[in-house]
Amino acid sequence: MKKHNLLAFILLGAVVVSCGDSEEDKKNLFSIDATNLKQQYQPQETLPLQLTNAKNKEIDSVIYYINDKKIASSVANKKIDFPLNAQKFGYQNIKALVYYNGENTETTGRVELMSNVDPKILKYDIVNTYPHDITAYTQGLEFLRDTLIESTGSGAGRTGKRAVSDIRKSNAKTGEVYKRTQLDAENFGEGATVLNNKIYQLTYKRNEAYVYDANTLAKIKTLPYFKQTEGWGLTNDGKNLYMTDGSEKIYILDPETFKEIDYLNVYTKGSKITDVNELEWVDGKIYGNVYQKSAIAIIDPKNGAVEGILDLSALKSKVTQHEDLDVLNGIAYNPKTKTFFVTGKNWDKMFEIRIKE
Repeated sequence: MKKHNLLAFILLGAVVVSCGDSEEDKKNLFSIDATNLKQQYQPQETLPLQLTNAKNKEIDSVIYYINDKKIASSVANKKIDFPLNAQKFGYQNIKALVYYNGENTETTGRVELMSNVDPKILKYDIVNTYPHDITAYTQGLEFLRDTLIESTGSGAGRTGKRAVSDIRKSNAKTGEVYKRTQLDAENFGEGATVLNNKIYQLTYKRNEAYVYDANTLAKIKTLPYFKQTEGWGLTNDGKNLYMTDGSEKIYILDPETFKEIDYLNVYTKGSKITDVNELEWVDGKIYGNVYQKSAIAIIDPKNGAVEGILDLSALKSKVTQHEDLDVLNGIAYNPKTKTFFVTGKNWDKMFEIRIKE
């Protein structure tokens, strides 16, 4: 190739390159059109998706993603109304991949999907009051036939006294503890549940769960968590485990591997609900104690919608008041009597209650 032809070729290439938009320029070309967008949506609504085109570029197509999953594509920036009824509650992170003039760029946005259910305000009657170990920092509570399985933590109150976490069996009516297996002194026991004659117990920050023989309380194995997180509440639906970690999420886990199968986000009509702690599965619903709120939320496990709220704040005044007294925590359902047994951390009483609307 002759020198002048080579020079022309190089210059032409430079012109072609310079005609394209810089990465910095691309960021300002398009944005999610917020004209018809709201910050919060409900499942029966649709999400209007279209771009603003500040410099009137000729758009070939737009591919839309929500939470990194492709949901729709549009030719020439045509508006799309995306139905939200199949989306999980929570933040919907929107990404639009834009193709224009032989180039492409992306822009992002975010909205939040709420529940559309008005929770019922539930009431209760106290059926019976029973003694409970005042030193038990209750984290998990569940019936195994007529026996109470209780997981305790090593929390401390104002006196600074710290118990040793354990998993225990006790008499629901007398409060007598007749079998227990302690964790090591530096560990902190959390929620527990019984499945297939095994007891599963979470730990707070050890990032592992323990499996015990339900008859002997002998530890069978240790299961590492599916990710780095805290252990809070635990229940099961007869097949899978349901675990909380202090966020709005309830994780659905494989009981054999402790790997995550799915998750749901807990929401009311107005906001997400964090700090769901001790859990109980009752008649296809999840009953979750909301930490520090002295309340139980009744949650639909299909989508995370809060369908009912039970205020149990009055119970704390009915137990012996002492320096280490802590919050409500502990829900066990007795299917024979269709009543709930509830208590709290360092409470000297267990209440048998019947929930009513």
